[in-house]
Amino acid sequence: MTCLQGKIALVAGATRGAGRGIAVELGASGATVYVTGRSTIAHRSEYDRPETIEETAELVTMAGGHGIPVQVDHLDPDQVKKLVDRIEQEQGRLDILVNDIWGAEKMIDWDAPVWKHSLEKGLRMLRLAIDTHLITNHFTLPLLLKNKNGLIVEMTDGTADYNYKNYRVSMFYDQAKTSVIRMAWALAQEIGPYGCTAVALTPGWIRSEMMLEHYGVHEENWKDAAVKEPHFIISESPRFVGRAVAALAQDSELARWNGRSLSSGELAQVYGFTDLDSSQPDCWRYITEVIDAGKPANVEGYRYIKYKKTSLPNIETLAGKGC
Repeated sequence: MTCLQGKIALVAGATRGAGRGIAVELGASGATVYVTGRSTIAHRSEYDRPETIEETAELVTMAGGHGIPVQVDHLDPDQVKKLVDRIEQEQGRLDILVNDIWGAEKMIDWDAPVWKHSLEKGLRMLRLAIDTHLITNHFTLPLLLKNKNGLIVEMTDGTADYNYKNYRVSMFYDQAKTSVIRMAWALAQEIGPYGCTAVALTPGWIRSEMMLEHYGVHEENWKDAAVKEPHFIISESPRFVGRAVAALAQDSELARWNGRSLSSGELAQVYGFTDLDSSQPDCWRYITEVIDAGKPANVEGYRYIKYKKTSLPNIETLAGKGC
């Protein structure tokens, strides 16, 4: 599909994981995608991971789009401003902003109450999760708002319904991921009058590079991880949430989602897209009804397989005739 041909996207935090999956799927739909992050071929961030923004940009181009890597620390206002100035100079517009900046997994003391959690790591986590998004919004929105139908996606972990009812294991992590949901709602109030849309979006149990490495598997044999963790059978590839963003960006009725908290599984049921294995995992319902309920692993009724057309509306139907 090339419904996003001519559209300009910025995926902030696209080095790996969900950010990379989103960038690639936007590219597969024909978009020009600026991919940012701190890790390049020449320099690794504090994450000390091998993935780079150059690799992501290459994957975007291979998928059919145009990937442009730009090294940016989104905690540095000057770097973010320079990035936006470059996009405006080179493209004259910005249609899609995905705030996927994170990079704090190694700073979480899981199950540690706030008085035992490292304060330094906790506050750093909040800066990476919240300040980066605010700084990026501050500098990018004037460019994005020049065109109607712009889309802002605030990436988080968990839906509003789930996060507001459940403690997310760490005070700092809970604040980080829940605050982003509220940020998307607040953005919606500010940009709605300009004809643009902001949403919070969560993947399910995502098979990021770090997650696959944790279980000692690769994307090709990810099901083998179920031996160690049976519930991993509900997991999804980073491309699944990428297809959710691409579907949103192509929806002519996009404004109906303004301010909403959404999940990849929910949007798959609306738009009809699937994961790489032709399935539609409904992770957050599974987490609530199976994992949290203490039931044994069983994805029956939670991982729909699509081998043929169904009555679900597809992207072309929602976007009108053609693209």
